[in-house]
Amino acid sequence: MRSNGNYDWKFSTVGGVTRVNIESGQDILHLDELDRKLWTALSCPLKNLEIDEKTMTMLDTNGDGKIHIEEVVAASKWLTKVINDPELLLKREAFIPFTAFNTSNEEGAHLLETSKQILENLGLEKNEISVADVSDSIAIFAKTRFNGDGIITENSADDEAVKALIKTVIDCMGGVTDRSGDPGIDTDKIEAFYTALADFKTWKEAGDADKANVFPYGDDTAAALAACMAVKDKVDDFFMRCKLASFNTDSVAVLDVSSAKIGEISGNNLAASTDEIATYPLARVNAEHKLPLGNEVNPAWAGAMATLKALVVDKEFKKAEYLTEEQWAGIMAKFNAYNAWMGAKAGAAVEGLGYDAVVKALEENKKEALLNLVAQDKALEAKSNAIDQVDKLLHLYRDFYTLLTNFVTFSDFYSPEKRAIFQAGTLYIDERACDLCLKVSDMGAHNTMAAYSNMYILYCDCTCKSKPGTMTIAAVVTDGDVGDIMVGKHAVFYDRDGLGWNATVTKIIDNPISIRQAFWSPYRKMAKSVEDMINKRAAEKDAKVMADANAKIDNANLPADGSKAAEAPKPPFDIAKFAGIFAAIGLAIGLVASAVAGLFEWLGAHWYNIVIFFLIIIAIISGPSMIMAWLKLRKRNLAPVLNANGWALNQRILVNTKFGATLTGVAKYPIVKTKDPYTMKAPWWKKMLRWLFLLICLCVAVYFILPKDMRPFKSCCQKAEVEEVVEETAE
Repeated sequence: MRSNGNYDWKFSTVGGVTRVNIESGQDILHLDELDRKLWTALSCPLKNLEIDEKTMTMLDTNGDGKIHIEEVVAASKWLTKVINDPELLLKREAFIPFTAFNTSNEEGAHLLETSKQILENLGLEKNEISVADVSDSIAIFAKTRFNGDGIITENSADDEAVKALIKTVIDCMGGVTDRSGDPGIDTDKIEAFYTALADFKTWKEAGDADKANVFPYGDDTAAALAACMAVKDKVDDFFMRCKLASFNTDSVAVLDVSSAKIGEISGNNLAASTDEIATYPLARVNAEHKLPLGNEVNPAWAGAMATLKALVVDKEFKKAEYLTEEQWAGIMAKFNAYNAWMGAKAGAAVEGLGYDAVVKALEENKKEALLNLVAQDKALEAKSNAIDQVDKLLHLYRDFYTLLTNFVTFSDFYSPEKRAIFQAGTLYIDERACDLCLKVSDMGAHNTMAAYSNMYILYCDCTCKSKPGTMTIAAVVTDGDVGDIMVGKHAVFYDRDGLGWNATVTKIIDNPISIRQAFWSPYRKMAKSVEDMINKRAAEKDAKVMADANAKIDNANLPADGSKAAEAPKPPFDIAKFAGIFAAIGLAIGLVASAVAGLFEWLGAHWYNIVIFFLIIIAIISGPSMIMAWLKLRKRNLAPVLNANGWALNQRILVNTKFGATLTGVAKYPIVKTKDPYTMKAPWWKKMLRWLFLLICLCVAVYFILPKDMRPFKSCCQKAEVEEVVEETAE
């Protein structure tokens, strides 16, 4: 068949759907001619697939997180252009021999030269390049001065002074990581460094020009300001308390430190109660509004006040024993110029170098030397990008055909030897192995879409000690029976790397698994209903018995002396009662036998009529369930499940019963001849039922073996026939 061109495509029926074959290099070469309506998938997600995510990211040229037909076609055209034989892509090899490059194509020849350069940088001598060779960019660029990323390191410079300067810039401005893995600097870091140098120099010199005003306490100005700020809040609080005490003399007691408050902590170790004492006022409230500077200050603040006195107060007011509010305000005002200068600080990133080092760096001015090194590095950008292209080529060379067999066709999914890229691993649960397991990233989408698949799906939360977080999978059961599967059941999931995960069933989408399961389903439901009814009646009976027993205990009349009450005499053995019971049982057996015999008479003399009758009964019970199961099983479609995972599928992905049997392995045991020593004995009523059934079967056999004139119930039948003839004659 030809599609959008002259290429003759081959088709085959896989999974009940006709699909195009992609099985040769020529098919890949002409992929752009394939009608979009014939592609199995229109797009697929990048994540949660068993294919290198880096490969998928390289294919995602528009960065929308999905692979589209256009991107697959573009990759096929590029690959078949730079590789001389597209048949090589079918091998899915992780290396490319140098002979595979298409040197007649300019880009192919350039990729070959770049590949050789990579191996030379790695110190390798061989005629092929592999994914592993380009996976470590640090190793590729470890021995090179320049690598085209616009970042220079200490190794980029020959001059020791320039090397030291690069290290200084990294220390001050922070570094950026070079392709070699070493910290380095780029144009932005260099510009920012020299701007900071100039700004810091200007700022520092502005302060030195007005030194008397900016530094009121000389070199101790910063320490003096720190001493003032350490007690500022407490000093301001003290003066406000004094003002309030003057405003209302009755408030002195509550504004000051009360003896009762000190008494609360007096029983403690006061040396360990510094934090509590520090919350008390700085000093006792006084009418003079004077802050004492000696022993009268709060002991928790004594050290800070001593530092303030030494650095500031003694220089302003020699031998002062008190500090007034006006004096305090004057001290704080002296720092205004310093605070304004510090607020205008610029170039703080290079402050650690010191003023002299900053001036020296500006005078030497090696900025151009650094920028020249960056320019030399960026000159190799094209060569560096070519290395990235080699990396892309190797990933696509290895993974592109795998993508095609899971995108254009689903041949990997239907192949017994391979697994599709969406199959995440195997779930072992309830004596079966489910190979059709998919990672789930959006449970909301699955809840909406997966029900349309007509598949029996188990959602499991999986955890692994060696990996953080929780992974959710959807495991599709395609063969066997439901068994003991239920929400909360634990299982084990093995991913494609063989790593085991603890799995717990969190949700089940219930659909038929097989015709066999559908056949037994009504009987299981009936048995479950009977079991539930019996359990309910037993629970009610047990509750009634317990209630009656408690009532009897509560109403028991004990003698006053505490002795036991006389027990009621046991009733005598009533043989008539038991005779009646056995007679009733015999009568019931006789009625059953009569009913069975009557049924056989009604069905006729032939044994196969009875077989047909029972087959009809079975068909009435199991038939509807089996028909519904057959209708659903023939429409079992994986497409909605994949659609819920972000795929855009163009065709159905049918999973019939034959194919489903290959996706779910059910345990098969050999016949065991040894006797189980722990087999439980059947209860008496089961044995009775078993003998009753055998007796009925024996009666049936005897009934058909005997001649007609010797069969039981013959006289009854003849009498009925005579009465019927008499009635007809009378009419």
